[in-house]
Parts: sequence; C-alpha cells; structure tokens
Amino acid sequence: MSAAPRSEKPAGRFRRMLDRLSSSQEDLESEELREDAATAGCTRIGDCHDRQVVTVTGTLRTVTLRPRAGVPALEAELFDGSAALDVVWLGRRSIVGIEPGRKLIASGRISMSRGRRVLFNPKYELRPLGRE
Repeated sequence: MSAAPRSEKPAGRFRRMLDRLSSSQEDLESEELREDAATAGCTRIGDCHDRQVVTVTGTLRTVTLRPRAGVPALEAELFDGSAALDVVWLGRRSIVGIEPGRKLIASGRISMSRGRRVLFNPKYELRPLGRE
C-alpha cells in the first residue's frame, strides 16, 4: 500500500491552517511578502533577469555604506519572499527613511554583479509605516 503524494497546494481550509501552524515564522513572512508583490502588481525578484526594466517591492533587510571606486554608495538588500536584490544609490551616504525593516517599491534596470541582482540608483517609493 503506497501513500498518495501530497500536492504542492493545500486542498482545504483545514490543511492551510495546519500548514500555517507548522510553518516557521520566516516562511510565513516570505509568503506574505510574495502576496504583497502580487497585489502591488510588481515583478517577483526571483523572476528578474539581467538588463530587464522592472518594478519590485519588498522589505529592506540590511542597509550599509560601502564605497565603490572611491565614491560613497548606500547599499540595501531588498527581499520579497522569492529572492534578494541589492539596491545601490551611488554618491549617497544616507537617505531619510531607508532603514532595515522598511518596505519600499523600486523601479529600474536590473544588472548582475558577482552573481547577485543589483538595481543602481532606482526610482523608489517608501511604503507607509502604518500599512506594514
């Protein structure tokens, strides 16, 4: 007697509730971020390709000041539940509102640097604090 394979998507409300209870906090947050990206009409970071113009949304995980070729650069890691993306503002030491834990929408052209997706000097919109 063989067990039937469990499908990727939960079948009913009870199964979804059981999956939520057995999921880690990180999995739940990732799922919520993916849903936010879908409702905002943004591209999932995991689906972005080199040289593609995109609009992405997510939460800033880290923000650091790291010089690039002698020029100050503010770098932030944006995570949307599917993958991470480095957002870099060249010539900036700080930007008001850009801090870890803040949600934002960023638009620009993706490039690949050392195997990571990077968005240089994007247009961005900070999400209101009350909606987080």
